[in-house]
Amino acid sequence: MTALPVYRWRLAPEGLATFRQLRALGLRPGGQPVVAQLERPRRRRGPLVAYLYRVDLARPVRPMTPAKRAALAKANAARQVCPECGRDAGYRIPTSLGMCSPCAYPDTPSPRERH
Repeated sequence: MTALPVYRWRLAPEGLATFRQLRALGLRPGGQPVVAQLERPRRRRGPLVAYLYRVDLARPVRPMTPAKRAALAKANAARQVCPECGRDAGYRIPTSLGMCSPCAYPDTPSPRERH
């Protein structure tokens, strides 16, 4: 196995892009392998790493179909329902809590009860 070339932050050659940069251009990697690695040094931790892909081999992003859009809307709506009380929280329930804020912190008064 060969090692990937490593470039420092903002010093990658032309023609290479990260996944987010490809997406901003309306492209996707399209099954191509990672060709290089980008590293951004940090002071007290290891470097941030991003993988680079060739822009010339990237393919256009697949269009959103009505069925995909409906499935995504259904999945997002399900993430707003609290599994404890069954109410719609009105926001995406954090995975760290696993439930809405009133169920996670029952002793904390709501903003209406404070006055």
